[in-house]
Amino acid sequence: MTHRVPLTLACGDYEIHRGLKEGAVPVDGVDLTVLTDMDSSTRHWRFLRNREFDIAECSASSYIVARDQGLPFRAIPVFPHRRFRHGFAFINTGKGIKQPSDLIGRKIGVKSFQVTAINWLRGILESEYGVPHRSIDWYAEIDEDVEFTPPPGLKLTRLPHDKGVEAMLAEGELDAVLHSDLIEPFIRKDKRVARLFPDHKAEEQAYFKKTGIFPIMHVVALREEIATQYPWVAINLFKAFERSKAAAMKRMENPRIAPLAWYREAWEEQQEILGTDPWANGLTEQNAKTIETLLRYSHEHGLTKRLLTLEDMFLDVSQGRKRGGFRI
Repeated sequence: MTHRVPLTLACGDYEIHRGLKEGAVPVDGVDLTVLTDMDSSTRHWRFLRNREFDIAECSASSYIVARDQGLPFRAIPVFPHRRFRHGFAFINTGKGIKQPSDLIGRKIGVKSFQVTAINWLRGILESEYGVPHRSIDWYAEIDEDVEFTPPPGLKLTRLPHDKGVEAMLAEGELDAVLHSDLIEPFIRKDKRVARLFPDHKAEEQAYFKKTGIFPIMHVVALREEIATQYPWVAINLFKAFERSKAAAMKRMENPRIAPLAWYREAWEEQQEILGTDPWANGLTEQNAKTIETLLRYSHEHGLTKRLLTLEDMFLDVSQGRKRGGFRI
């Protein structure tokens, strides 16, 4: 009997992972157990703190911190989750905040300082709207995936267990909240809470048109001993993720798949604005620019002691020039 390496993969329950989860897309040489029943924050913490999984979809920012600290993790250039972030900046409507510059000197809550969504928002507010991250009093709700020492001059307070940034925003204890998800007061249509950017979609489209960046949230990381003991796993895993995504994108072209009246129109709008493959894996020119921007933000905001490079970040999944075709 052919021996296959048993490995666990913890990831989100996404359409682009369906082939891996259901076994329709195998990883050559691997007996893969896929775990999807946990939220992102829990998965990242359990992987980076406890190393419970062999492979995991992982916070890009937390992985960057782990690499900077020399922790035993490596990643492949697979990006399961991307999201524009302008729509996840929330304000208390009684604080007189009308534009991003009004955030200067304010109290802003975050899930944690290290969360990739927050990293992107801080960087975008600073680079695109002139809001220095050191001008803010930051209040973090949960502990970091990877502990780091805040640099001098960074005003960061960890909230006690009985405090949450969402309720504090609604009650006026915080002026704004940057979050990775839609917050409960906003979902409940609490009039004390609103978006910083009312037409966030227009802001996001303008940001993409200017920068070419569709923010990457997560990478796929491996425990370093797996990458060392089975160096072929990285390439085979990358190829499997590519096949799974390709099958998903083909399936999702069908407007009957989603119960949305104007689904096909949304699909075509995405292609017109973002291109034919905005979810591309690999170190394309656009992906390289996106990751390098996040690396810069991470260093500027004190998450890393040095400015990491793409070579620091990813295992090489190339197979040589003009190799990897279908001739066997």
